[in-house]
Amino acid sequence: MKPTLSDLERLAREAGAILREGYSKEHQISYKGVIDLVTEIDHASEAFLLKEINAHFPDSHIIAEESGETKGANGGIWYIDPLDGTVNYSHHIPVFCVSIAYAFDDIVTLAAVYDPLRDEMFTAERGKGAFLNGKQLHASKTTELQKSLLVTGFPYDTWNTKQDNFRNFEKLAKLTQGVRRLGSAALDTAYVAAGRFDAFWEFTLKPWDIAAAGLIAEEAGVRVTTIDGKSDYISAPQSVLAAAPGIYQQMMEQLS
Repeated sequence: MKPTLSDLERLAREAGAILREGYSKEHQISYKGVIDLVTEIDHASEAFLLKEINAHFPDSHIIAEESGETKGANGGIWYIDPLDGTVNYSHHIPVFCVSIAYAFDDIVTLAAVYDPLRDEMFTAERGKGAFLNGKQLHASKTTELQKSLLVTGFPYDTWNTKQDNFRNFEKLAKLTQGVRRLGSAALDTAYVAAGRFDAFWEFTLKPWDIAAAGLIAEEAGVRVTTIDGKSDYISAPQSVLAAAPGIYQQMMEQLS
């Protein structure tokens, strides 16, 4: 049995309710890396999602941020980020979301990204468009870098990697109206789908960061590839460029 988009929306809303309820509380924080945090709410949200998926769609293959990979045999793969923006969340900064994608035969077909504090539900079904709370989304029509507003992110090992992204940040900040860093790759990409940003790029990601929002952006007319132009932005090694069609090639040239 395959899920429907309504199933993903329900799961995202109910997991989002867990995030919303826990938001104002003091959090139990542990560290996966020097600046890579996890809270008890990440675990609670993921536990809920795993329980629901296993109950309603048994034998599913699940790739989740906190619990890793659970093999399944029904041809479907779920990509789950129970709390994208954990550092923001742990500091009580209201920029975070739940991200859920479903793929069949390695093609992402359904996606939901939910911001529970703003009650914004970004959704897409392959071939049927992208939507925010039921209103169809469209990529920005901008064609000039100088008139664009960009968003990006930085890796957790930014102090000891050559791809720390600071040189690109500085260069593009001087060529555009500005570059923002919000701290949630899923929301960054969903905002490009909504035309709020004109492009998003990041060099180091995981499948659960981008699987759902990537489909939402594609269905809104955004060009979504790896930074070197490959169509598969979910398989390792991962990077992503999601840009309005009018500035995609200019972004590629600057990031190359």
